[in-house]
Order: sequence, then C-alpha cells, then structure tokens
Amino acid sequence: MEYLWAILFIFGLALSQMLQLFSMPANWVSLALVAAWKVLYPESMAWNFVVVLGVIAALAEALEIGLQMWGAGRYGATARGNIGGILGAIAGAIFFAPFFLGLGALLGALGGAYLGCLIMEIPGRSRPEAFKAAKGAFVGKALGFTIKTAIGAVIVVMAIPQIWP
Repeated sequence: MEYLWAILFIFGLALSQMLQLFSMPANWVSLALVAAWKVLYPESMAWNFVVVLGVIAALAEALEIGLQMWGAGRYGATARGNIGGILGAIAGAIFFAPFFLGLGALLGALGGAYLGCLIMEIPGRSRPEAFKAAKGAFVGKALGFTIKTAIGAVIVVMAIPQIWP
C-alpha cells in the first residue's frame, strides 16, 4: 500500500508544477505534499529536509520578484516603475486567469509587468525611456518565472527519493 501512496504523491508533485503555468503557488503545493508525506510516514525523512525545501521555495519566490526588479532596473526603470511592474504582474495574473484555459494567468503576469511598469514610468519620462523600462520588467518577469519553475523541478527531484519507499 505504501508504494501506491508513494506513486500518488510523486504524481501529485509532478502535477503540482503545472500550477506554475497558471501563476499559482506550485512550489508551496509541492512543499505541502512533502510535509503531508512526512506526517504520514515520519521515518521517510527528517523535518530538516522539509525545512530546506521550504527555504528553497522561499528563495524561488524572492528570485522571481528580484529578477523582475533587476530586469526593469537594468533597462532604466525607477523604483516607481518597479512597483508598478510587480503590481501589474499580480493584477494581470489574476484578471487573465480565466482566459486560455487558465494559461492567461501567465500571459497576464507578463503583460501586466510590462503595462504596470509602463504606466508608472510615463509620467515624467520620455516615451522611449518608459517603453525601455517596461521591456525590462517583462524580460525580468520572464526570467524570474523560468528560474522559479526550474527551482520547482529541483524541489520535485529532491523529494522523490525521500518519498519512494
């Protein structure tokens, strides 16, 4: 029976990473599944392992936001533009989630990062500068999303040997 549960949990871990495409907290869902496994099968891993995965998931979140800010800043965004890009990415993911079978959340997050930064940069900046900063927010968001997804894959790969009996 333990093998059946292990297969289901591993399958759940793999499926949880699909949530990345919908701008949902995939890494945290993976962490919750690993913690649930630890509760069900205490001898399978130490709590330290779960904590390490939690730190990795938090690092992924920080990198996603940090890379968006870095991208925008590298292309000339101000602090105001960075804030607009982050808020735009969140709003875009929420508002566009119902479209394209949920994949609109990813498109909305990318477009929202661009548009949010652009809107905040236009007052007081030339149009070319504002568009360049918005491009940076878009590039940074895309890079952050990619890194966060890769880290999610690392979390899954690290968890599988701990779950498999």
